[in-house]
Amino acid sequence: MKLDVIFRVAAKIFIPFMLVFALYVQFHGDFGPGGGFQAGVVAAAMVIFYAIIFGLDAAQRIFPQRLVELMVPAGVAIFAGVGVVSLFLGSEYLDYSRLLHDPVHGQHIGILLVEIGVLVTVAGTMVAIFYSFIGRGR
Repeated sequence: MKLDVIFRVAAKIFIPFMLVFALYVQFHGDFGPGGGFQAGVVAAAMVIFYAIIFGLDAAQRIFPQRLVELMVPAGVAIFAGVGVVSLFLGSEYLDYSRLLHDPVHGQHIGILLVEIGVLVTVAGTMVAIFYSFIGRGR
């Protein structure tokens, strides 16, 4: 394909903006629309876009299959771990108010940690699905 250079240059321009947008959606999620699920989908779309433009092997060098396989349970562990810490601190499961000295700050850090767990799980799942479908023909 003679226009391959154009796609590669465009991808190198767009991919950092996709990452910044995913981080924006993640960290703005407790103040407005967005959060872990949406940020995870955008982050996974960034990896999928990279794989489409530069090839599956290039994407797997940057985002290896083993990392993808570890992301799904790691995200669930982050999510569940916040709830278990809440239990150990004398609250109900996923009651974030006791995570820090101030209940309001505890709520903020608890929601942020749970949303990070969701982001990790969703991004890992989406990329794992893509890798399994795209790798079938090999």
